[in-house]
Amino acid sequence: MMKKIQLSLILPTINEEENLKILIPDLINLFSSKNEVEYEIIVVDDGSTDNTVELLSKMNTKNNKVKIISRTDIPSLPDSIYEGIASAKYDYVLWMDADGSMPVYDVKRLVDEQLKNPDSVVIGSRFVEGGGYKGTNKDINKSLFKIIRNIYQSEDSVLAVFLSRIFNTFLVYLLKSEVKDVTSGFVIGRKEYFKKDIFENANYGDYFIFLVLSLMRRNIEFKEIGYICLTRVAGYSKTSNSILDLFKKGLPYIKIAIMSRKK
Repeated sequence: MMKKIQLSLILPTINEEENLKILIPDLINLFSSKNEVEYEIIVVDDGSTDNTVELLSKMNTKNNKVKIISRTDIPSLPDSIYEGIASAKYDYVLWMDADGSMPVYDVKRLVDEQLKNPDSVVIGSRFVEGGGYKGTNKDINKSLFKIIRNIYQSEDSVLAVFLSRIFNTFLVYLLKSEVKDVTSGFVIGRKEYFKKDIFENANYGDYFIFLVLSLMRRNIEFKEIGYICLTRVAGYSKTSNSILDLFKKGLPYIKIAIMSRKK
């Protein structure tokens, strides 16, 4: 078990100004209370048209641990994450969504698990014990009606949430994956584990399938920690609300999974 960790936390973002106003101060407060963590926060902005860049510039003047990378290439979630990893100065990296769906208290749990298991990759998972998808809440009855109501009252799409859940189950089956959340996007591990080839052939969230396959191929141990994915408070989801668009976006995931079975 490690006593200290040097961590670069990466936030790929586009038009998440209102969520970042809450998320980054919460992360700073978390790490300020954890003496075992030396950290930097790298926000990789993928062409925001709101005031994200101005907000982060102000934050940086107050806390030089907050850094910003402004991308000028074609917007790309996988490329944004990898640029953050490549620029990270510390041996461990953690990345997560910037929309507030991944709770800061679960960042603490992932970091604590990494300290106990320094050579493992720790994945925040919605589909293991203690985890839950958007609309679920630990404090209420997990009835379908209440889950739908919670999603409907947020900025997320009920259709997108439920199709994503079914889609993940199908992908796990195709991949024969021991990782139960193959579209997680909430992960911490040694920087050296996350090579460029994991990201460079991906279109969007399918990079995480490449990551899972890479871990399995190299026999890198992983641990999944359950977390409840929160609904969006501000801004708009980057996931389409159209069944046709969702199907089109899902095709690369399925193709990767099928190709992996043939190897």
